[in-house]
Amino acid sequence: MFAGSQGEKYLYALRLKVNLSCIHPIALENLEVPVALGRTRMIGTAAEGHYIEVNQRVSLDFYMDDVLLSDEFLVIPGLSEEAIIGAATMQKWRIKLDFEHDVAIVDPKVAKMQLI
Repeated sequence: MFAGSQGEKYLYALRLKVNLSCIHPIALENLEVPVALGRTRMIGTAAEGHYIEVNQRVSLDFYMDDVLLSDEFLVIPGLSEEAIIGAATMQKWRIKLDFEHDVAIVDPKVAKMQLI
């Protein structure tokens, strides 16, 4: 589940070998209002020489295994998924991937210092 200042909703979030976390603009409806990036970024895609212009970001809370986490997501038009949890977010929260069982593991102790 993702949570913003305007509400909460369940989104399918793909965890890929992507450095930064991303979210589709449509997924932000009734969730959070994006803010402008200080500088527009050109994000490379898998297609050679193809870039997507990114000029907004959003800070969101999200839950994995009932553990509350938060991070910044780049708003990516045309994103193939509702949201992607990037490698930087996974490292920040020490999220581990279990490829044998196709699950992500979150240690609840990493979030114990957050205020409730």
